[in-house]
Amino acid sequence: MKFNTKRLTTTAMMLAVATVLALLCAYIPFLNLPFGGGFTIASMLPIVIISYMYGVKWGVFSGFVYSIIQLLLGHSTVVALFTPGTDDFQGIGAAILICLIDYVLAYTALGLGGLFRDRAKSKMKALILGVVLALGIRYLCHIVSGCIFYGLWAEGFFSQEGFPLGAQILDTFSGFGLSLLYSIVYNGLFMIPEIVITALAAIPAARIRYVKKEI
Repeated sequence: MKFNTKRLTTTAMMLAVATVLALLCAYIPFLNLPFGGGFTIASMLPIVIISYMYGVKWGVFSGFVYSIIQLLLGHSTVVALFTPGTDDFQGIGAAILICLIDYVLAYTALGLGGLFRDRAKSKMKALILGVVLALGIRYLCHIVSGCIFYGLWAEGFFSQEGFPLGAQILDTFSGFGLSLLYSIVYNGLFMIPEIVITALAAIPAARIRYVKKEI
């Protein structure tokens, strides 16, 4: 990785924009789901753009830095994971794995957004594909974590009053299958719209003069 002042300054700016967007959305109640996760309105796009502008290695490094920022922003949730007696405590080992999968791996993966830079026919298409890949991997990380550590909530989730097909799902699935389906559905409630919104936001972002100049 090549370090220079312009790259460091641009990366810091992009990380700041991503962080501010995430913070603003965290304070809007209807954007956040009751058991964790929520919409951040394209807050991850700046990290994908970093990877697209400066390469995957630098993007992964930036994504890792952003994962640490997210850990700090989610300090109350993280602390609860490590605190015996709280609803979120499942043991120190589980807490460490949750932090690694839901934060470090999930957000570091955003740095893979530049993989299509030299593989797609157009720059815009490459950026959109990068968004889908990077956020798709983040979604996969949350699915794995949710299935392993939060599967016990599946029955209560699908048995909620008014949940479409809830009774049929509970009659059809059980054990690991139910936990996996729960994690796919729950995390999909915010990650699938997030992928779509971020991909759409990438279209005008690719036309920004500074971004076009760098890529």
